[in-house]
Amino acid sequence: MGIMGTLLLLATEAIAAHEEKGGFGLNLDIFETNIINLALLVGILVVFGRKLLVSTLSERRIAIEATIQEAEQRLKESAAALKEAENSVKDSSAEAERIRSSGEASAQAAKEAILAKASVDVQRLKEVAAADLNTERDKAIASVRSRVVAMALEKVESELKTGVSEKTQQTLIDRSIALLGGR
Repeated sequence: MGIMGTLLLLATEAIAAHEEKGGFGLNLDIFETNIINLALLVGILVVFGRKLLVSTLSERRIAIEATIQEAEQRLKESAAALKEAENSVKDSSAEAERIRSSGEASAQAAKEAILAKASVDVQRLKEVAAADLNTERDKAIASVRSRVVAMALEKVESELKTGVSEKTQQTLIDRSIALLGGR
């Protein structure tokens, strides 16, 4: 029995009730008229409200489904971004380790190069110092020799002036030659 059937039933009962009282007229009984009005109101609400309620609930369901799908899509995108970030962190860690090991190798090579250069510099300074020492020694020897020769020549000249014996002259010449590096 549909809404229209219910309305017809109520209308026929109302008409029958009025006819028993003596005809068609105005029903002044508040209780009966409120029930009829309430029935009409419920019938109208059921007929028209159902469509409105169904369409509102349908729209609400569609909106909720769209929100859920959007949230699932964002979850997938977030998971992909997280995976990419994890891979980036792994790559960065590997790159940092490579740079650190490269830096250590470069530092070790620089240290070895500096030590080698310092060793070469120290050896060169030793050689320069030894050469300077040898030069000064040679200068000193040359100076002493020239003084000895000068003194020997002065003595020879003075003895020649005073008359030196031949044996003394020979001894003096031999000493001078020995001092000069001969035999």
